[in-house]
Amino acid sequence: MTAMRADPRRTTRRAFLRDLGAGALAAMGAGHPRAFSALERGKTVTRQPNIIFILADDLGYGDVGCYGQKRIKTPELDRLASEGVRFTQCYAGSTVCAPSRCALMTGFHTGHARIRGNARVPLLPEDVTVAEVLRSAGYTTGIVGKWGLGEPDTTGIPTRQGFDYWFGYLNQGHAHDYYPDYLWRDEQRVEIAENAAGKKGAYSHDLFTQEAMDFIRRAHDGPFFLYLAYTIPHANNELGRDTGNGMEVPDSKPYSRESWPQVEKGFAAMVTRMDRDIGTIVALLKTLGIDEDTVIFFTSDNGPHREGGHNPEFFNDSGPLRGIKRDLYEGGIRVPMIVRWPRSVKAGAVSDQAWSFWDFLPTAAEIAGVQPPAGLDGISMLPGLLGKRQRTAPYLYWEFFEGGFQQAVRMGDWKAVRRPPFSGIELYDLAHDLAEGRNVAPEHPEIVARIADIMAQARTDSPDFPVPGRH
Repeated sequence: MTAMRADPRRTTRRAFLRDLGAGALAAMGAGHPRAFSALERGKTVTRQPNIIFILADDLGYGDVGCYGQKRIKTPELDRLASEGVRFTQCYAGSTVCAPSRCALMTGFHTGHARIRGNARVPLLPEDVTVAEVLRSAGYTTGIVGKWGLGEPDTTGIPTRQGFDYWFGYLNQGHAHDYYPDYLWRDEQRVEIAENAAGKKGAYSHDLFTQEAMDFIRRAHDGPFFLYLAYTIPHANNELGRDTGNGMEVPDSKPYSRESWPQVEKGFAAMVTRMDRDIGTIVALLKTLGIDEDTVIFFTSDNGPHREGGHNPEFFNDSGPLRGIKRDLYEGGIRVPMIVRWPRSVKAGAVSDQAWSFWDFLPTAAEIAGVQPPAGLDGISMLPGLLGKRQRTAPYLYWEFFEGGFQQAVRMGDWKAVRRPPFSGIELYDLAHDLAEGRNVAPEHPEIVARIADIMAQARTDSPDFPVPGRH
């Protein structure tokens, strides 16, 4: 059994508040990253940039045109990539919803994060989210969509974790229903009359797009942070069990006439609907005159699903990668990542920089010109966004608890996976075997030994997510 080590989260909030009191926010000015990047381009800086983080739900690495998708139309995302940088080696925080979002919000990988699985464990008051960091830097903060990090009346709800405004689903189970009869706005339950008594008059995704645009209009004098956590293309699992088709969408346009199974028409229609709405949001930024002052991140919370009747092989959702949602192989955790920032990011760039969701908090903090909390697992990726020399983490680490305890490590081009029950470590050379088809562990015992040590040392035990067989 690994010896217990201090949990870095226990001092994070105290240190963060102490730094605030000492004037850490005085970092604005010549050292502000937004200032130096723009000044290098000969442009005048008048404000901090807005930050929009758009998260799809169960969208695979291969589901977007610019990542190789051939049949699902994603012209707006493809345009976003052509106007920004497309990362080919970005990793989700986990292979399922809640822990991935926890890593994104708090800057810790799943060896240290508060939430390491889809159990309804809330964030606690001592946890510091990216919203709290950005609000301390003067940002108006909003979240629309799916949260998954705290139930009603707990310390984990968005308005108690740094968000000024919140609208959407609190837990992932409720989020399966695209025609809910209620959602949450701030701390109030809001009845959706159009969906009462089984009616299907208001599609939640459409409500989220409208709420996001309304938030942008209210906050556009900025700076603002918007976390837009769409639920597309997650399945309505319950509907899928009842009918065989859980891809719940108002219509299957523009795929109605395709000779595909109806469930696959629905999946594709969901993705293209989201793509359309992202284009509408970008258009709004231009109308408001804040397009160049807004950095947009787009990605997915984990790999593609095999749920609601959908077959991830039909559209080759994982692209060239092995595995899907709930796997720690590349297809379960490597995700699309597009970043568009007209004033500072080179258009049409492609980067093979490896990074992860827990890097977002320190990245956003540096963009905003404020120090992140101490002791995070993540590091700022701002230099990489700007096309500069980027510091790289020595390794990336994941653990997952469904179906037994699993671990994975990315170290350079080496990728290791250990599946239950504490079986041997599989080792793959991603530089020559992206599909993780050949286990080379017997040929590299020294690498396996180093990774075994990382797997032991990169984590602390969690009372909410105990490792099976350990006492």
